[in-house]
Parts: sequence; structure tokens; C-alpha cells
Amino acid sequence: MTISRFVSCGEALIDLLPTGNETDDHFSSTWSATSAGGPMTTAIALELMGERASFLGRLSTDALGRQLRGYLEGKNVDLELAVSTDEPTSMAVVSLDDDGRASYTFHFTDTANFAWRGEELPELSPTDWLHTGTLAVVIEPGASVLLDWAARQNCNLSVDLNVRPSLVEDAADYWARLEPWLEVLGERRRRGFVSVVKASDDDVNFLAGAVAPDRNAEDVFTEWIDRYGIDLGLLTLGPDGAVAVRAGSEPVRAPGHRVELVDTISAGDTFMAGFLAAYHRHPEDVAEALAVATAASALVVTRIGAQPPTRAEVEEFRRSR
Repeated sequence: MTISRFVSCGEALIDLLPTGNETDDHFSSTWSATSAGGPMTTAIALELMGERASFLGRLSTDALGRQLRGYLEGKNVDLELAVSTDEPTSMAVVSLDDDGRASYTFHFTDTANFAWRGEELPELSPTDWLHTGTLAVVIEPGASVLLDWAARQNCNLSVDLNVRPSLVEDAADYWARLEPWLEVLGERRRRGFVSVVKASDDDVNFLAGAVAPDRNAEDVFTEWIDRYGIDLGLLTLGPDGAVAVRAGSEPVRAPGHRVELVDTISAGDTFMAGFLAAYHRHPEDVAEALAVATAASALVVTRIGAQPPTRAEVEEFRRSR
């Protein structure tokens, strides 16, 4: 598989994480403004896994946008395709439950990430691998622009569904926004390119409320892979690992890892990068790629926020198990 670079397209934003410092009268509190965003984190994680990664996103010229740009540059992610804009940086206020699971309140109106215009998007090469997903594929007006553009590209494509119910509460509405991407993935395969879709069991359970209630998540996901003609589907199962499914083939499974959880931020984004990097090196060995992905994901949840591991750290983690 000849891939010159991974182009990760979508949002870069600021996560506001509570530090636990609050005045007695609740007049003020302290938050940590951390660099985040699914496609941005995947680009960084791919670079740390030894791949050439380019970030295709809209970065604000404001102070928080400069932080995001500096973070990407510090991780050696190529920003040649990134768009500079005066629109403000998107923000997400993060809440963590007692188990470290993250939920988000988003502040997106008129912000940089979701105002794509067609002329800002490049033509990609057949040796590029385009990755996208998460918020960028559902938030308008940019989502429709990205969909039209991605459908025209002649290269491999992966999409991380990464559902955020707090953003679009109606499952049927969310499904209507995501289903066209499944159709594009199927069409990409019919044109001779690789197509990969990733979701969590929680993602599928939420969406299945609109299309297949009371069904097992893995069964529903496998049906989607078959129906839309997608090459490969990756279903993450939290601490229980992950499964890779292909129409007409036996599923491939990887166990999860028991670790000391700090938070779940960027677990899926890092999983995706780990899988793509390993799959690129050895496309015949899905089991190995899945094992790398689950190890990378397990490592990132032991850290605060979106701080993906390096390839060396993933290899050492796997040796220690």
C-alpha cells in the first residue's frame, strides 16, 4: 500500500478542563485550556506513530488559534493545507464523571471550524489517505461542503463517526447527517480505493435508536458494512477492546487493556491513528493493526486530555503486557 501522507481533515478546538480550583463563594474557578479536536488529535497521533501527517483544518488567528497552531507545529504535523481565518476558535467545556468518562458542552456558533468554503479545499492525490469525521461531518454549514468535496477525491478514505448526542439530540437527525458518509465510503471502495469506518458501541447504540432499535451493536454495525459496501469497519468496545468486521468474513477481535483511567478524551481519535499507522505498514494483518490501536488508546486514557503516545511508547506498553 503506497501512501505518501495521511490528510486528517476537520476540527481543532480548545477543551476547557476543570482543574478543581474554585473559590469558597463560587465567584471564580480555574480551567485548563487544552488543545483538542478529533481530526487534529488523529493527525498528531499519526505523526507520533511515525507516519507523515498533514492537518487540513481552519485555524483562527486569535490567541487560542495560535495555541492550536503552535501545538501542531511542535508535533511536526504539516500545516501546508491548513486555512487561516479570523473567525474565533471553537471551544468545548468538558465534564468528567466519577469514572473519567467525558461529556461536552460545545460553543460553536460562527467559529472557525465549521465555515468551510469549497475553494479552501485542495485536490488530493491517489497516494494520499484522507481521514475525517467527528464534528466536522455533522456541523453545518461546513459539513455539506466537506461531504461534496470528499466524494470527489480519488484516494483512500476513513471516517470516524464519533457521535456527540449533546450536539444533535435526535438520533434520526444524526443518522441523516452520517448516512451519506457511509454511502461515500461504499462508493470509494467500488472505485478501487480502501474505505474504513470507525464507531464505538455507544455510537452505534445511539444511532440504532433511529434505524434498528433493540439490536446488538455489533450486528447493526456489521449490517452497515455489508449494506453500504465498505471495506472495513472498526467497532470499539471501551475496556473490552475492539472488533474489525468485513462483509463475508469472520470478525477479528482484540482484547482491551485494564489501565488506571484518567479520562476518556481522545481515546477514539488515538485508536484510529494507531490502527491506520499499523494497517498502512501491514495491510494484510488486521489483527496486528487492531492490537496496536487498542494499546495506543489504552495509553492515552492514562493521561490528561488529548496527549497521544509515540510509537515507541506503544511498543513498550505492548511488551509489558
